[in-house]
Amino acid sequence: MPQRLGIAVIGAGMAGRAHASAWRAAPTVGTGELPELELVSVCDLAGDLAAATAARYGFSRHDTDWQNIVDADDIDIVSVVVANSLHKEIVEALLAAGKHVLCEKPLTDTVDDARAMVAAAEDSTSIARLGFTYRRSPGLAAIRDLINDGTLGEVHHVNAWYWTDYACSPTAPMSWRYKGELGSGALADVGSHLTDTVEFLAGPISSVSGGRFHTAITSRPLPLGHVVGHDHVEVSDEFEPVGNDDYAAFGVEFPTGSGVLQVSRIAAGHPNSLGIEVFCANGSASFDFRFPGQIVLNQTIDGHAATGLTTIQLGPEHPYIADGLAMAAPGVGVGQNDGFVFQARAFLDEVAGRAEADSLPRCARFSEGLHALQVRDAVIASAGDNGAAKEVAA
Repeated sequence: MPQRLGIAVIGAGMAGRAHASAWRAAPTVGTGELPELELVSVCDLAGDLAAATAARYGFSRHDTDWQNIVDADDIDIVSVVVANSLHKEIVEALLAAGKHVLCEKPLTDTVDDARAMVAAAEDSTSIARLGFTYRRSPGLAAIRDLINDGTLGEVHHVNAWYWTDYACSPTAPMSWRYKGELGSGALADVGSHLTDTVEFLAGPISSVSGGRFHTAITSRPLPLGHVVGHDHVEVSDEFEPVGNDDYAAFGVEFPTGSGVLQVSRIAAGHPNSLGIEVFCANGSASFDFRFPGQIVLNQTIDGHAATGLTTIQLGPEHPYIADGLAMAAPGVGVGQNDGFVFQARAFLDEVAGRAEADSLPRCARFSEGLHALQVRDAVIASAGDNGAAKEVAA
């Protein structure tokens, strides 16, 4: 185990702040010893934003050029939390410099770039992982356990959705989120989380069908200042066309069944609603991220409902609560920020050389991020062919 690990975050926006906060809190969750951690730098082109985030979360300094992070001798671990199109260049440089990398999802914006990033990770002696934080929700993890241990058994079909409303307003300013082709909007942004959630429970998606997109707000005003995350800032009178999707829907096939997925960034009244229902050989279960510490469960005996639908509040029998929350009790509350903390701790355990059996589950590999993009491209192909079924590339 190394004696010390220096940590940096590239990107000081909404998710960058979540990563910065998570590295600070990570030693307080999980079990077992870690090396001494030093919060070294937060980097962002917007220097005032980088400085504010660094000061808020206890980092020693800030930078405005990511190359400084690559070159720094006192940095070992880096979160990459910038626009998707920038991931490849930064990640490859970090890996070549011997840094361990935790990259935000989606892995990048094209399959070709993703393949190159997978190759760079495989050729490196450093650890490269991808951030799918919803896997860290106690409710989802509990349903996965119930499927895998045979309590619910194999999944026959799923209904899954991810509703957000950050783009509902036509005055929300133009940013990188609204640029690109169909498939690079809601599908890439929140859809990458949703497809990973479905595969986390049901197994790999092998084909898609019925792909369709809709863009409700076709142009957006240019901002007069720097846009952070989903922030609304003062805008000009000049508008720019929106190139990508506000909404997407598609059907999926996985090893034991099929399902329907929908994603939206214009679902009014739903700031962050990810949900999934799984219907299995021995019952069903559902999860709503607005209540991440609970599930709704039904078990069957000989095909007949044994319990009806029962809401279960998870408690200290679940590791994300027992070893994750200071007050480990049912109903206390766990949320998205906690997922980033669990993720950071899992990454630290791996870098420190701790056995997976003695730590939180590992973070996703870059190859899983490549597969997510191949699912996305299959949806795009389906939508371009009147909803025809399309195989997901192997």
